[in-house]
Amino acid sequence: MDDIAARAGVTKGTIYLYFDGKEALFKALLQETAEAKLGEFLALASAHQGPIAPFLAQLLRGIGAFLVTTDRVVLPKIVITEAGNFPELARFHHDIVIGRVLAFIASLIAKGQAQGEFRAVAPEHAARLFVAPILFLVIWRTTFAQFDKEPYDYSGLIEAHIETLLKGLAA
Repeated sequence: MDDIAARAGVTKGTIYLYFDGKEALFKALLQETAEAKLGEFLALASAHQGPIAPFLAQLLRGIGAFLVTTDRVVLPKIVITEAGNFPELARFHHDIVIGRVLAFIASLIAKGQAQGEFRAVAPEHAARLFVAPILFLVIWRTTFAQFDKEPYDYSGLIEAHIETLLKGLAA
């Protein structure tokens, strides 16, 4: 909290006027980030007409580009790291981010199946496969990237995943 206060140019006491503690501050950061990005993706989905596969590819590229450029990439890593100490924080992240994203992606996959675009697979499993490289990107960027001799090609990872995922889902 001292570091946050110093960066914000306020006293630590000022932060406690707005947040009860670290967990409340962290929840606010998660919610702000999630609401903005999820809102963007849901708006894109509601406007989307046509095949689902190109839209899923567009979503993966968008999420990947966001996570490669934002400093908020540390938020999911912190949730993973601190889940044992702050289970309510992990539940909060699950409910406002993970659960909503998985349900959203599963509904898109089910829609693709109904349109005959995708083969019959459990949408909830395919949704988790969709997000797997996103979690890898987060963990790699926040933990291991510092040891890479050359910057990792995250967009190459996303493109390889898109190709593999969509071929696996194809009818």
